[in-house]
Amino acid sequence: MSDAGEALVDADARLQERMEEREAGRRRRGGQANLPDPRKQREIESLKLARTELERQAAATSSDLRRTQIQAAIGEIDRRLALSAAN
Repeated sequence: MSDAGEALVDADARLQERMEEREAGRRRRGGQANLPDPRKQREIESLKLARTELERQAAATSSDLRRTQIQAAIGEIDRRLALSAAN
């Protein structure tokens, strides 16, 4: 076999070893089941920010009707947060 062929076989063997090491590492860590879902994390963070903004608006408004609307919106956000936490 030529030098180029031997180098290719060596590179392939190193790549295979590296892939096996990474797979073993994943198995030791318990797979990807422990990783949080980034989309779910973004949704929860967005809901928390929206709730904070609505609380600020409720404190600043002088209209009882608007305050009632804001409280209803906060209730909906709390409901969605509870659903997200349950999943």
